[in-house]
Amino acid sequence: MDQVSIENIKKIPLQVFPNENGNIYHALKKTDQGYFEFGEVYFSRININSIKAWKRHREMTMNLVVPLGEVKFIFLDSFGNFRKEIIGEKNYFRLTVPPMIWFGFKGLSKPYSIVSNIANIVHDPSEAERLPLEKIKYDWIRN
Repeated sequence: MDQVSIENIKKIPLQVFPNENGNIYHALKKTDQGYFEFGEVYFSRININSIKAWKRHREMTMNLVVPLGEVKFIFLDSFGNFRKEIIGEKNYFRLTVPPMIWFGFKGLSKPYSIVSNIANIVHDPSEAERLPLEKIKYDWIRN
């Protein structure tokens, strides 16, 4: 696969529909920019100040949405460039992330946040690579 730049990550604003009984948060429909095909949807809970990093998918395109809380995502491309995005209920976007981008994320909300990944393929642990947190030098506290 060709080298992929963090510039290939798309940040798409999403609609929130106010409702007196609880807001409705749009995530993705098949006519939206960023939709390729459907593999599965899964959710990851991240506790406040916890960090889940580093992972890179070889084939999966991720569509990341945070419908509950707030999460800081850090992306690293093959050119050594970092990109930071903070999304959540109050800054409601979908991040469409192509394969071959390293990423990690940190929970910013008490007691936890929920990350949804609408993936184009079914999760397969063998198509992803992982590195220990300390392997990629990034200052999660100051940045």
